[in-house]
Amino acid sequence: MLDQLFFEVYTKFKLHFYQEVLTRFQSREASLTTVETFCMESIQALGSPTINEFASFLHISPSNAAYKVNSLVKKGYVNRIQSPEDRREFHLRATQKYIDYYNISTSYVKEVVARMDRRFSAEDRAKLTEMLSIVSEELMPEVELPESPGSVE
Repeated sequence: MLDQLFFEVYTKFKLHFYQEVLTRFQSREASLTTVETFCMESIQALGSPTINEFASFLHISPSNAAYKVNSLVKKGYVNRIQSPEDRREFHLRATQKYIDYYNISTSYVKEVVARMDRRFSAEDRAKLTEMLSIVSEELMPEVELPESPGSVE
C-alpha cells in the first residue's frame, strides 16, 4: 500500500511537470531535448559541478559530458564559471533561462506543500518532514546531493 501511494505521488509530480512543459511548448520553441532536460536537472541538483563531476555522476565519459554541456551552453541554459582557486577548472551553473524553466516543477511542489500546511497539523507536518529526511539521508544512499538541493528561487 505505501509503495503504491509513494509511486502515485511521484507519478503525479512527474505528470504535472510534463503537462506544464508541453503546454508551454505550444506557445514557444521546444529548445531542450529529453536528454538535455535530464542533464539540466542533474546539473541543477548537483549545485555547481565541474564537467568531470557531472560526467562521473551520470556515468558517462567526460567527452560525452562536454558535448552535452556545449549544446546546453549554446542554447543558453548553462554558463561555465571559472574556478577562482584553480583557473583550469570550470563549474557549470544553470542560467536564469533554465531557472525559469525549472520553476515549472518547483512552483507545483510549493503549491502542494502550501496545501499540506493548510490540511495537516503542525505535528503531522513535523513527522512527515522527519520521515522524508530519513528517506533522503539514510534510505537513498545511492544518490548524494549538495547541501541544499532544489533550492531555486
